[in-house]
Amino acid sequence: MLALRDIRRRFGQTTAVDGLSLEVRAGEVFGLLGPNGAGKSTTIAIATGLLAPDSGSVDLLGMGSPSDPKVRMHLGLAPQEITLYAELTARENLRFFADLYGVADARARVDELLALVELDARAHDRVSTFSGGMKRRLNLAAALVHDPRLVLLDEPTAGVDPQSRNRILELVRRLASEGKTVVYTTHYMEEAAKICDRVGIVDHGRLLDVGTVAELVARHGGQSAVTVERDGVEQRILTADPVAEVARQFTLVDGGADGGTGPVTGVRIERPDLETVFLALTGRSLRE
Repeated sequence: MLALRDIRRRFGQTTAVDGLSLEVRAGEVFGLLGPNGAGKSTTIAIATGLLAPDSGSVDLLGMGSPSDPKVRMHLGLAPQEITLYAELTARENLRFFADLYGVADARARVDELLALVELDARAHDRVSTFSGGMKRRLNLAAALVHDPRLVLLDEPTAGVDPQSRNRILELVRRLASEGKTVVYTTHYMEEAAKICDRVGIVDHGRLLDVGTVAELVARHGGQSAVTVERDGVEQRILTADPVAEVARQFTLVDGGADGGTGPVTGVRIERPDLETVFLALTGRSLRE
């Protein structure tokens, strides 16, 4: 569906994207993760044809570069910044974008999208009166107005309430079930683990690794940890099989020099997850 090959882009002395290559398969939800300043937004801008790479190539649907308007018609973008007109109503915003794309039967399409994002009851209200979650949902609807085959969602749940976040995730799953391809960037690891078929982790403009969450955890997550408490003393044990280790600990009377003696009074299991992988690959230092 989307292929980026050896993409490079510099801004002055800063290299934002440094030889990045990746392929997004048709019908999948592909998560693009990385710290602040990792190059995600520049990659998205290049993938949508809004920014030209210094070198490398982008191919959408085997049709060529999305810088070509005929190719770009097949993708939709919901950027991190809300791209709506605050003094227009929800319906007027969607109708405006539908007219720009030349959507046939725009009225019916707008009605369909307002219902999809559950804003039909607020269709005639100005966007300036909407909550952050409502704006995010309408922003997503605007990206879908021309029924694109590839949808790029850049931090679509940033700053929204839990109800709106849950609804947006449900919408993403629905889009995938209908055969659309979704590229999803987020800082929320639990979101990516929940909805993405594959995940690519980028940093310093490079793709560090790509795969399913299970594959990434197997490669970079390390071992599980079992913390056992005896008589107020905790012992942390690294193990490949935490369930078996817990069972073993309950058979021991003496937990060892570091674990104290007596019966087990508490157990905690920590399993590696996508956040573990992310920190292992990108580091734990703060990014501003």
